[in-house]
Amino acid sequence: MEDRSKLGARGWFCLIFFGLIGQIAWVVENMYFATFCQDIFGNSGRPDLSYIVTTLMVILSAITATVTTIIAGAHCDRLGKRKPFIAWGYIIWGFTIMIFAFLPMRAEPGMFFLVGALLVLFDCIMTVAGSTSNDAAFNAWVADNTNPTNRGKANAILAMLPVFAVIVVVVGLKSLYSSENESNSLFFIVLGCIPTAAGFIALFSFKDAKNLERRGTEESYRDTFYGFRKQVVRENRMMYVCLAAFCIISISQQTFFSYLINFVTKTLGYGDAFYIPVAVIIVGAAIVTAVCGILYDKLGRKRFYLPLLIIMIIGTLSFYLLKGLDGAVKGIVLYVGGVLMMGAILSLTGALQSAFQDYIPEGFEGRFQGVRMCFMVMVPMIIGPIISMIIGLDAMGMNGEDFMPTYSIFLAAAIVAVFAAIPLYFVRKDDTRLRRCLAERKQEN
Repeated sequence: MEDRSKLGARGWFCLIFFGLIGQIAWVVENMYFATFCQDIFGNSGRPDLSYIVTTLMVILSAITATVTTIIAGAHCDRLGKRKPFIAWGYIIWGFTIMIFAFLPMRAEPGMFFLVGALLVLFDCIMTVAGSTSNDAAFNAWVADNTNPTNRGKANAILAMLPVFAVIVVVVGLKSLYSSENESNSLFFIVLGCIPTAAGFIALFSFKDAKNLERRGTEESYRDTFYGFRKQVVRENRMMYVCLAAFCIISISQQTFFSYLINFVTKTLGYGDAFYIPVAVIIVGAAIVTAVCGILYDKLGRKRFYLPLLIIMIIGTLSFYLLKGLDGAVKGIVLYVGGVLMMGAILSLTGALQSAFQDYIPEGFEGRFQGVRMCFMVMVPMIIGPIISMIIGLDAMGMNGEDFMPTYSIFLAAAIVAVFAAIPLYFVRKDDTRLRRCLAERKQEN
């Protein structure tokens, strides 16, 4: 069996570069498509539709992402290939981002339904390409090419990449997007070119793991939903406990994430200078995540689960407390609380992603990506946005006032995060047994 203790220069390049490009595209989906939707209906005098259409976009794209990953992940395993799914998927992904360039920044009353429907449809089309290439194939490739000796570091780096993706999109391309523009076509065209160009690079730079084998059989198509069988769940129950913790943390994050840019811009009043606190927070969060990633492989992850959860809750709660603060104190709480919140979320994400990969039975890396998507994406992106929609519409009172995300979504997110302590306790408790089993498996191979 191939030694996966070292990724090598090519491996680290592929992990970091294509991971970053994927996150740039997902930042657009998770933040800017939602912001775009909110700006369209806010400009059109229907801020209530900002909450409703954003929620529909997030929920339906999450379902699309999960179904796509289940099918594409199983197909990756059957063919014993990741590279073509990644390369051609990224190429197509870019073109699906560009189609948003056709949508206006303001809708006439008779066009509300059509514009809302197109936003949801375009988002789902883009999600099919992104989930095939990134969620299914790229994540399976990472699991193929790492092991417990480097998995913590690799996943900590991957957890940091959304931070740098936000910097690229929010800071580097901020001049191309404004809610006041008549059209933001150039923004989406430029962003679409990024994954498309990366896909062509992948055709020449990506290599599948040497031990990856074709697993197609007469029964293989029945294995598409392999990870959802009762017997499989029973045999791998700790994997699902790990994913349950992942799910709760993701629900907490999704309660506020789609509204984050407009929260800083409008609710906190930073306006066009919103990128300053965003940049400071994400750089600070990246440093926290990098340090944790190094310590995971040296000290083990079990020491970090519960402390990071507590830090995440405190950081998230601090954003709710901003409503009662003013002046310099408000700024300090924003920056410190933001770093704590995002740093803990990213660090926990990296730790749980590593634990999930450790629990995957060898040779089934692709088939379990759909299970991961159910817990990490579909359920959180249904429950989280519904929570924020209910809170937002209640705060707005449906009276047609300007769209302005409420502080209360962060209080809700903090409350949700508390429940992650239950599955995290059991993941922490099982850590020693898991590491022993992985060491035994490595010796046998």
